[in-house]
Amino acid sequence: MKKEQNMGLDLIIDKLTNSIENVQSGDSFPTEISLFNKVEFKNITKKNGWRFNWQVRLKYPNVRSIS
Repeated sequence: MKKEQNMGLDLIIDKLTNSIENVQSGDSFPTEISLFNKVEFKNITKKNGWRFNWQVRLKYPNVRSIS
C-alpha cells in the first residue's frame, strides 16, 4: 500500500475570507484552491490568460517570490 504524502501550501494569509479579495477595491472573487496535474499544467499559460509564469515558479519551489 502506497503511503499518503501530506503536501502543505506555502502561502501567507493576511485575512480569513471565503474568497480572494481585492484589498484596494474590496471586490471579492469566488475561489477554489487545489493541486493541479501535468495535463492542467500545460493549459496554464499566458496565452490562456494567466499572468503568472508557473513554469518558472515550479523550477524554484523553495523561493517565496520571483521578480
